[in-house]
Amino acid sequence: MTDLSKEEGAGEQFAQFEPVSRGPLAVLQRFLHANPTMVPFIVLVLSAAVFGLIAPNFFSAFNLSLIMQQVAIVGTLAAAQSLVILTAGIDLSVAAVMVMISVIMGRLSVDFGVPVPLAILVGMVCGLITGAINGLLVTLVRLPPFITTLGTWNVFLALNYYFSGRETIRSQTLDAEAPLLKLFGERFEIGGAVLTWGVVLMIVVFLVLWYVLQYTAWGRRVYAVGDDKEAAELAGIRTDRVLVSVYMVAGFIVALAAWSSIGRVGSVSPTSFFEANLQSITAVVIGGISLFGGRGSILGPMLGALIVGVFNSGLRLAGVEVLWQLFATGWLIILAVAIDQWIRKVSA
Repeated sequence: MTDLSKEEGAGEQFAQFEPVSRGPLAVLQRFLHANPTMVPFIVLVLSAAVFGLIAPNFFSAFNLSLIMQQVAIVGTLAAAQSLVILTAGIDLSVAAVMVMISVIMGRLSVDFGVPVPLAILVGMVCGLITGAINGLLVTLVRLPPFITTLGTWNVFLALNYYFSGRETIRSQTLDAEAPLLKLFGERFEIGGAVLTWGVVLMIVVFLVLWYVLQYTAWGRRVYAVGDDKEAAELAGIRTDRVLVSVYMVAGFIVALAAWSSIGRVGSVSPTSFFEANLQSITAVVIGGISLFGGRGSILGPMLGALIVGVFNSGLRLAGVEVLWQLFATGWLIILAVAIDQWIRKVSA
């Protein structure tokens, strides 16, 4: 009996585990994994602090409000792009769709005499349709999102040139015949800062998406599909329906960006915002949305767009050439993806 009790006691001692001690780096990794928005927030604060020391005028109300105005369109596009990337997809057509819809609204109002509110409504519907086309090609035809939207980018770009005749509708014409199209370019002042309604639109879009993704069943399904589509299907989620709805909502947001872009530029140009597509993806990546889907906060891309705006403004005030602004943005993207990869390896 004594020997048996000793063996049992030994077995009990053998089954005990020491608590795993985690170093500061592991703790930081787990914290960032649980709070992905903290990465772009920290980068934004640090970059603003550095440029504030380098450029004395950086923290002026005029400069800060100018940064907000400059990122309003790309930020709104980034909101649409974020939804698609959260489902482990990507939309390369957002900029082409935005410009095409702005052309449609401008041409209907100015050349065809359609009432401006109706022309804007048609533009919103066009955004839903273009999103549905992308979504159905991804779900029904089973094409990869990259290939699908690369193809539709060319299609929508061609339609943009067709509808516009490669001609610009000038600001004076819009002022006379369709001033409502320039609504989001109108300025107002708050405490010395001059903002536009386009900035307000961007902030509202992000706040609405944040609420929907955090507190609605649809938002939880979006994250579930992006995290593991097969597991979501086994859980009873109609993944194809979710994906189509995501592309349609993104298309609607792009249509809002199209309306806002008219106010920002002051005219309707078929060649405007040529780089907005890559800029929107840049904002999403820097903002902490994982390119592998299913992880990240929708507020991150707004911070990502602001980071790019802060870098461009700070380097410009410091007298740095444009090519080095692109150089810095490129390294920001690489650093953001590297951090995302590191955070994804967090141990359970």
